[in-house]
Amino acid sequence: MTRKTTQDSPLLETINSPDDLRRLKEDDLPGLAGEIREFLIASVSRTGGHLSAGLGTVELTLALHYVFNTPEDRLVWDVGHQTYPHKILTGRRDHMHTLRQTDGISGFPRREESEYDTFGVGHSSTSISAALGMAVAAARTGAERQVVAVIGDGALSGGQAFEALNNAGNMDADLLVVLNDNDMSISPNVGAMSSYLTRILSGKVYSHMREGSKTVLSTIPPMWQLAKRVEEHMKGMVMPSTLFEELGFNYFGPVDGHNLNALIRTLRNLRGLKGPRFLHVVTRKGKGYEPAEGDPIVYHGVTPFDPATGKMEKKPAGKTYTQVFGEWLCDMAARDVRLVGITPAMREGSGLVQFSERYPNRYFDVGIAEQHALTFAGGLACDGMKPVVAIYSTFLQRGYDQLIHDICLQNLPVLLAIDRAGLVGADGATHAGSFDFSYLRCLPNMTVMAPADENECRRMLSTGFLLNGPAAVRYPRGTGPGVAVDPALEPLPVGKAEVRRMGKRVALLAFGSMLAPALEAGEAFGATVANMRFVKPLDEDLIRELARTHELLITVEENVVAGGAGSAVNEFLVAAGLTARIVNLGLPDRFIEHGDHRAQLARCGLDAAGIRRAILRHVAADAPAERETA
Repeated sequence: MTRKTTQDSPLLETINSPDDLRRLKEDDLPGLAGEIREFLIASVSRTGGHLSAGLGTVELTLALHYVFNTPEDRLVWDVGHQTYPHKILTGRRDHMHTLRQTDGISGFPRREESEYDTFGVGHSSTSISAALGMAVAAARTGAERQVVAVIGDGALSGGQAFEALNNAGNMDADLLVVLNDNDMSISPNVGAMSSYLTRILSGKVYSHMREGSKTVLSTIPPMWQLAKRVEEHMKGMVMPSTLFEELGFNYFGPVDGHNLNALIRTLRNLRGLKGPRFLHVVTRKGKGYEPAEGDPIVYHGVTPFDPATGKMEKKPAGKTYTQVFGEWLCDMAARDVRLVGITPAMREGSGLVQFSERYPNRYFDVGIAEQHALTFAGGLACDGMKPVVAIYSTFLQRGYDQLIHDICLQNLPVLLAIDRAGLVGADGATHAGSFDFSYLRCLPNMTVMAPADENECRRMLSTGFLLNGPAAVRYPRGTGPGVAVDPALEPLPVGKAEVRRMGKRVALLAFGSMLAPALEAGEAFGATVANMRFVKPLDEDLIRELARTHELLITVEENVVAGGAGSAVNEFLVAAGLTARIVNLGLPDRFIEHGDHRAQLARCGLDAAGIRRAILRHVAADAPAERETA
């Protein structure tokens, strides 16, 4: 099976902007859709990235740019997984080979990258809020523009989406919300909203009645309004009142999201209407590529693959931290019947598949609802359960208030298993876990741990689970250094670090993932290296001893320097009246762009070479205590 390139795509080669697209005849668009789909498969097969979602939105993207005058009309995407066709059509086709690469284009919409990316996204459920803001701004300034938000059915399960819908309907804002209903987010959709949409789609009589009447009447404006009134009467007989109309929106659909004629006709009709409008579009994730249609979860995010077979490149050998967590969760659940596992719609990414299959009655996927996940965990803990919340570092930020008030303030025994801590490579700044040391260690009652290897991760999870209060174990994406994992469930002594290498003059205090490069740099220089393990509580006795016996202390962490683990060491030294020289190495005070993870660390001075350079810069200096960010 041979895949096309741009040389085989005569129509696509002529499209450098939506203006070029709008000059095409409508009859040309199905052919262009096929070319985009072929180009997308060929491109992502080389770079890796998000595939299934974009394949499902090719026709929808074409129709939106064809009908609306983008970028003057605002098009706001949710999450961004589905925006590769949008990038291809908006002047970035020839840069797709750099997708998610160092110094290349982003895998998500970015305002800095294109005027067509009207709002930067990465986390779900934000599009309606942002689009509503743009619609209100247009009304205030007198701008005659349309504003469209495109949101997936998975993202619609997020609470912020409903907050925005409620606000928009109440304001009677001039806004079109397009629901891209493909019956799947990253993990299978859960919750009442998913069931509700399924019921709508299963109502064949209702769908046939709507589409048949609108096809006939769409070109007769007076009759359209009459049909709308008749339709509202019929809904009382065919199905319950529509949720979206109860929220103040005029609801239209469902519409076949792969039928370009129907999409364009419907969008043109809606473009002429005012007020809050809601269009329900049904698409198929992975559309047009058999492997992705067959398993859209596997092909949601892919490594480079053979487009002819769909076979992906092998991932690096070794056990990932996510796998270590998943195995620990099942083992601890077998020992303690109080353990329950919670995920906000990230079963696969957080390593809960095996647990969900072995302990279905103790597994809770709450949907894209991080705030609810944390308070739900707090409620479980109040009545004797031992909740474990598996969550990405960047997504934990969304539930920070609940973490403070509903868990830490009440000192509830909830364990946070925080995946994707530190930099995350190709996904970039929106998904990086750069801040968790800083925002966790300031919370009373919280214990914060960072493993340096796979076995330490398992032991820290046991440590946090056995504590009678909130605890967090934060670990990086991908594989560890390859340390064998002891099947026992033995905890670590709380707040105790270990010296991994004894040297002279300089002591490197490494937190979590930074132990390996610190050991390499320490070996080259002859420095002492400590595996700190705990950010809170710190091993104060060890810090005091290292400050007394060494000329210079250097803390190293894959977290922002501001307020991080190094800051905790600084604070202790000041409070203890110790006058040690100290340098803090960590992430700088800026967002780190997407790219290769090793290259990201090197640019931040957090590889072995960067740490060694920092030692050499400061070892002979006679300056007072200072901070350093690369």
